[in-house]
Amino acid sequence: MLLATVASASAQRISKETVIVNGAKRTYYLFVPDAAKAAPGPLLIMLHGSGRDGRILLDHWQSLAKKEGIVLVGPDATVRDGWGRDDGPWLFKKVIDSVQEKVTFDPRRMYVFGHSAGAIHGLSIGLLESEYFAAVAVHAGVLSREGTSQVGSAPRKIPIALWVGTKDPLFPLDQVRITHKILEQRGFKPELTEIPDHTHDYYSRSSEINKQVWTFLQDKHLDRDPQYQDYLVR
Repeated sequence: MLLATVASASAQRISKETVIVNGAKRTYYLFVPDAAKAAPGPLLIMLHGSGRDGRILLDHWQSLAKKEGIVLVGPDATVRDGWGRDDGPWLFKKVIDSVQEKVTFDPRRMYVFGHSAGAIHGLSIGLLESEYFAAVAVHAGVLSREGTSQVGSAPRKIPIALWVGTKDPLFPLDQVRITHKILEQRGFKPELTEIPDHTHDYYSRSSEINKQVWTFLQDKHLDRDPQYQDYLVR
């Protein structure tokens, strides 16, 4: 029994993986809980904040993922300062294709979660690939200028939820409320959770926030197989 427990713990670990995207080697981190091996479950793409890497959010989601059978995937941005032109939808498609070679998951339950710079990028990716991902949830982020222009062109009103602290100095509450209003005006039904006296520090309250995020995401699904929109100019 002890050996079986040790083997299970060893198997349920975060691994560092690589995939070639547009001729460049890209890194992502992967966590596959035992429950996800027993039956295909959801997949959660996690977008880190500035100065971090793809592993950081997996560390904070790992315990919940074990319980809920969530496959966690955390790509590295091209540069640690934030997400850029080389981190478009094609990166996530290639990473997900790579994950699919390693584990079976439910393709109609693929979600995006981002924090800070990853939240800004997550909103944009969700709008660009609204028929590929089932839903998007973000902590401490707003629509970028590009994201605002993408709101009207999303073919599906993808479910979106936002979390922000009322004392976040980097993403003031008024700015997040504007993002919420823009989405509403374009026919989306975004959910906004304002956390009293909370700052930008996701990590100190990640357990609480993650449970709320998962409550929002877990029942969202696509009505058909995911449709990827290719934006690459060939």
